[in-house]
Amino acid sequence: MPLFVKYLITALLVVVVSEIARHSGRLGALVAALPLVTVLTLIWLHVEGAPSARIVDHAWYTFWYVLPTLPMFLLFPVMMARWGFWPALSCSALLTLVCFLVLVVTMKRFGIDLL
Repeated sequence: MPLFVKYLITALLVVVVSEIARHSGRLGALVAALPLVTVLTLIWLHVEGAPSARIVDHAWYTFWYVLPTLPMFLLFPVMMARWGFWPALSCSALLTLVCFLVLVVTMKRFGIDLL
């Protein structure tokens, strides 16, 4: 599959989600919460003949990498109401990084290497 087709489909997905969110915050959030990009990536990997192990790895690590982003979605609205968009976004990014590092250290103790 040509690279530009992948770009076009993926970009179209982002535009559709942002347009839905512009009209309905709840529906936009629901659609954005769906793992559409991950599903597309799994499809691209399969169609392009990636080994099954690579596809499985992608799904496995995506699960673990989503976990440290969840606190951001709880705290971002509170921070934005108090500090505005850019400070809230910056703090959210920092929070996600800290949560990721804590997850990496914690999971390493259980034999799961995330880096």
